[in-house]
Amino acid sequence: MDPREIIKRPLITEKSTNLQAENKYSFAVDPRANKWQIKLAVEQIFGVKVMAVNTLRYQGKKRRQGRSEGYTPQWKKAVVTLAADQQIEFFEGV
Repeated sequence: MDPREIIKRPLITEKSTNLQAENKYSFAVDPRANKWQIKLAVEQIFGVKVMAVNTLRYQGKKRRQGRSEGYTPQWKKAVVTLAADQQIEFFEGV
């Protein structure tokens, strides 16, 4: 997989902004990607040294619109811990 296919988008929430003080950054990633692929993708895209990757899977929630029922998409979140002297410029000032 191409690194830009693995990392879909950064997650900018109140919790992820607070985690930046601990040098942790959150991304929505491809559900098929494993921790090793996520680590290589972040290192290639942002040019930083990744120390650890934690992943979480989110199941789709049931939703209704009128009579029709469906589910929101399933997705995967990755929390990436960088080395102490590293930071991602994309998140600065958020």
